[in-house]
Amino acid sequence: MLMALFPPGKGGGKDVDYGYKGKGVTIHSLVDRKGAPLAVSVTSAKGSEREQVIPLLNSITIQTGEVGRPKSNPKNIAADKGYDSKELRKNLRQKGIRPEIPKRIWKNRKQPKGRKLQKKVERYVVERTFSWYQRKFRRLVVRWERKSNLFEAFVDLGFVMIWLDKILLG
Repeated sequence: MLMALFPPGKGGGKDVDYGYKGKGVTIHSLVDRKGAPLAVSVTSAKGSEREQVIPLLNSITIQTGEVGRPKSNPKNIAADKGYDSKELRKNLRQKGIRPEIPKRIWKNRKQPKGRKLQKKVERYVVERTFSWYQRKFRRLVVRWERKSNLFEAFVDLGFVMIWLDKILLG
């Protein structure tokens, strides 16, 4: 789970705001282990990343290949430090999902004693997905559309094209 900032073209448009990394929109993507996108959403740049996790998880079903109803939740979820919050961890655990989110380090707070446990979060998988969006679909690099639903349609088209590429080329 990760997000990427995509800057707007001249003038901006609806749902383009100033956020942490500048003016633009944010694409949130939930991907599998191989980097294939499972769910995508677009928000303004000042929107909270943590608020998008649960709606993205609710929008997917996991086909196990077994008889019966498909699973609605993965076993675990990996994200970067931007998603670290007690509330999100609690919500994920209530759904039966093990969060693999590294803790944020605050410079002003006293650090716990002892050896640091290093949890490696494989961010490169999600970063690679965003590079696919930016490399294969140059239309997504800068948001030129003034209406947000048009930009979301281009993001969804990129989502479908990535899946077609994975299915057809294996």
